[in-house]
Amino acid sequence: MNFIFISPHFPHTYWEFCNRLKLNGVTVLGIADAPYESLSNELKDSLTEYYKVNNLEDYDEVYRAVAYFAFRYGRIDWIESNNEYWLEQDARLRTDFHVLTGIDSSRIKGIKEKSEMKKYYAKAHIPTARQVLASKGIEEVRAFAQKAGYPLIAKPDIGVGAGGTYKLHDDSELEAFFQEVSNYSNYVIEEFITGEICSYDAIINAAYEPLFESMTVWPPSIMDIVNKKLDLSYYIDKELPSDLRELGRRTVKAFGVNNRFVHLEFFRLDHQREGLGDVGDFVALEVNMRPAGGYTPDMINFAHSTDVYKIWADMVAFGQAEVKQGEQFYCAFASRRDIYHYVYSHEEVLEKYGAQMVMCERMPELFSAAMGQQMYTVKLKTLEEVRSFVTFVHQKLE
Repeated sequence: MNFIFISPHFPHTYWEFCNRLKLNGVTVLGIADAPYESLSNELKDSLTEYYKVNNLEDYDEVYRAVAYFAFRYGRIDWIESNNEYWLEQDARLRTDFHVLTGIDSSRIKGIKEKSEMKKYYAKAHIPTARQVLASKGIEEVRAFAQKAGYPLIAKPDIGVGAGGTYKLHDDSELEAFFQEVSNYSNYVIEEFITGEICSYDAIINAAYEPLFESMTVWPPSIMDIVNKKLDLSYYIDKELPSDLRELGRRTVKAFGVNNRFVHLEFFRLDHQREGLGDVGDFVALEVNMRPAGGYTPDMINFAHSTDVYKIWADMVAFGQAEVKQGEQFYCAFASRRDIYHYVYSHEEVLEKYGAQMVMCERMPELFSAAMGQQMYTVKLKTLEEVRSFVTFVHQKLE
């Protein structure tokens, strides 16, 4: 089996995907724009060959790299990056090289455009926030606001995280949005829903069956964390609620997605909302057909005492996986920003939580806007311990 991994060096823990493929006897071929000497030794040892392009954004250059590998090794069986940024390019490469193990260009709109996602949710009768295209014009959006109520959220139809997102509180802010945002026609506008964001994180085989499932609990607003430079915390839950499990599986089938690690986001309502559900019910937010960002796959491993890198690689190589889970924990992440002064020093955090600490490092610059500069990740037994940990890390000096 020949597997081309696009950008295998980022995030830096993605070498583990390549390593597990290699252990399964797969020929792992890497393409990226990083110098070979900058790759970690673990990644170098996991790759059969590496092809450096000058610019990973240059499709023609990446196409030539894939063509070289096809000439040298024969038919390419998989092309994957496991990275949101490259999903569209991955699909185009699969289409051009007739690789049938993933999403092709004809289906990419449904997983990249928030407006298209709504159609799949509707087909599966999964509740989701009402939405209108900003391209319909201000009058139609104003009429939508009268039905849905303020505040509203305006966000790019294609985009990851909170970049370019606006919270609109009244008609005047809606008018300002249309006047000041030159590319507003590329936006969708949704009713504002409050509650925790809970993700269904799963590895799905060719038969649309989950080989592994988990839940991550995120803060209510990544947008506020980015825009207001707040501290971030989130955690992997010990258990996956049965209603989220059922919604996650229905979503996978509705979107017709298989052979993938998926990260599907839902609101857990904090108050009753007409037409959507009661307190504690789950409402679909959006789909992400790749692993959760940052080091979340590692956190999932720590929480469930398992190896999702191996489960994914076994899915690729064998179509199934028999990886067991051990003792269950909460795995919690809390980060700090360099602009703030905290009550407890870095050394005090390590002293108090050193025995439970599983990761502690500086975050890559690309992650810092949303995730801060210094992260701490711990493995704990109770939700009360998670809350105490977050409070300890985030408490600031007056």
